[in-house]
Amino acid sequence: MSSVVLLPYAPSSVAVARQRLSTDLQDSGVFATAIDDAVLVVSELLSNALRHAHPLPSGMVRVAWLRSDGHIEVAVSDGGAATEPRAARPTLSSLGGRGLGIVEYVAESWGVRHDGDTTTVWAILPAPQAASMNGQVAALKEAG
Repeated sequence: MSSVVLLPYAPSSVAVARQRLSTDLQDSGVFATAIDDAVLVVSELLSNALRHAHPLPSGMVRVAWLRSDGHIEVAVSDGGAATEPRAARPTLSSLGGRGLGIVEYVAESWGVRHDGDTTTVWAILPAPQAASMNGQVAALKEAG
């Protein structure tokens, strides 16, 4: 399962991306907590793009996800920024700067790719299917 969505360079796009990703993952049977994590990561990546980067030449941002082998890769592409995306270490009293730290904590891995003037920030998360998790629980009950 994969999807690519072009969205306006606007704060309202975060809610649209969250809903589309959540619906796709629910429809493919992904475990609910994995959906929550993926939606959180997309929110952080897209919010960072809108806050710190320029739109793509089309005036849009691109949100994409690919699910395979029990994992999901989410990615947000924008027109780049003056600085490289990196996880910050904000003080306790800081009002922001925690987004990529959250991504770093939740994701198995994350990074940044550059292709010309396009910057893509990606993250890979576990995305087990609910059916496979239920099968594991049933197998444990039978064994135990």
